[in-house]
Amino acid sequence: MQAINLALSFNDLVDKVDGWVWGWPLIILILCAGIWLTFKTGLVQVFHLGKALKFMVKNEENGEGEVSSFAALCTALSATIGTGNIVGVATAICLGGPGALLWMLIAAFFGMATKYSEGFLAIKFREKKGDGHYIGGPFYYIEKGMGPKWKWLAKLFALFGVLAGLLGIGTFTQINGITSAIQNFFDPEKQHIAFSIGEYSYSWAVVIGGLVVTLCTALVVLGGIKRIASVSQVVVPFMAIIYIVFALIIVVTHVKAIPSTVALVVKSAFAPEPVIGALTGITIKLAMQKGIGRGIFSNEAGLGSAPIATAAAKTDDTVRQGLVTMTGTFIDTIVICTLTGLSILLTGAQDKFVAGSFEGVSITTEAWRTGLPWNKDLSSFILMICLTFFAFTTILGWDYYSERCLEYLVGNKKLIIAYRILYIIAVFIGPYLTVAAVWNIADIFNGLMAFPNLIALFALSGIVGKETRAYFKKKNHENIKEIASKNK
Repeated sequence: MQAINLALSFNDLVDKVDGWVWGWPLIILILCAGIWLTFKTGLVQVFHLGKALKFMVKNEENGEGEVSSFAALCTALSATIGTGNIVGVATAICLGGPGALLWMLIAAFFGMATKYSEGFLAIKFREKKGDGHYIGGPFYYIEKGMGPKWKWLAKLFALFGVLAGLLGIGTFTQINGITSAIQNFFDPEKQHIAFSIGEYSYSWAVVIGGLVVTLCTALVVLGGIKRIASVSQVVVPFMAIIYIVFALIIVVTHVKAIPSTVALVVKSAFAPEPVIGALTGITIKLAMQKGIGRGIFSNEAGLGSAPIATAAAKTDDTVRQGLVTMTGTFIDTIVICTLTGLSILLTGAQDKFVAGSFEGVSITTEAWRTGLPWNKDLSSFILMICLTFFAFTTILGWDYYSERCLEYLVGNKKLIIAYRILYIIAVFIGPYLTVAAVWNIADIFNGLMAFPNLIALFALSGIVGKETRAYFKKKNHENIKEIASKNK
């Protein structure tokens, strides 16, 4: 009984800290940063999205780095497309109401400018090490861009990055989402219990699934960035396309309900009303907090994580790589999260769960089981496979992020090897932590990473805006001259 009380006290404490970190100050800071950078870059996500999508699949022929631009993007996407897209969206809708989806999209729109700026700065201020590998990200654009006197802020970001990877978004939430999906498919009634810890019981599906993922993680993580990138650039596009196709089938087969669902989302964003089974007392603040919080958890715009992968890209063009980096938020949230949210609301899956009773992926699984026009077990299996691979690649991507943060802090390769082992251990124990505590811990470290990164983005926004405008002015001038020469 004492152990249960301690667990409840710990969960309450974590929940309070999460509320402080993801309170109004950070929500306003993230939105303001995105709005500010949108105008400083000349609405880059509006006028240059097509160009960004073209650059995404067309690598540069020249340029220094470790991996191609597409591989760097896939490494970043491997860390962003994960449980946030499948589990996080469902959690946001149930805790913040349908309006949370709109706030998620609003934050993502402005977050595209934030992500562009992060990618731009990552290339501009990255550093080449003696053995030829590149390292960059917020810690370097804080130190080099803002000046050595801000190195303490760079180190603070790197510390939060290590903790976020090890104790939050990189390990516990992902493996927890994977094993929950595996259990929901193979043993939803928990009939085959392997062992119990206090009031919690764990099935053989969870145990075996956790062991397999841990082993696969070890095999890839121990190979470093090139192995992570080679796995990501194959798995991420393939699984993203599969998920998008099946989610679109749900949307298309429920097309008549789209107008009323969109109206509900918009209305709930500004005049919140809880969905059946959701928490009572939903307010605009809660809708914003859950929508923006889960959106940032998913696309990581403003956290400063993606530029760590971007810094390894084979490119010398800061603007081009910024555009490529920006597409990550578009694909992750505006495409995939939107489809997840619509599939849930169109099928009414959220109405079948009482507040506090749902476990992670259950709501999205219900949406696919009832929304897809074929065997329910097949639908559950497809979703389980998608979630498993999405979450697995997120585990890989965040190992790379946190390793680079650790390298900046200590610069000791032996410690990095030790960290990889510790990271693998964290993946191993992740399935046996409670869902509420896991998500809240992840939210806390996400928020703590955002503060130093956003400070740097505001401080360096002048550089980003000036060089971006000059770049496109030069390109427009070159295009005009080229057209004129062809017409002669």
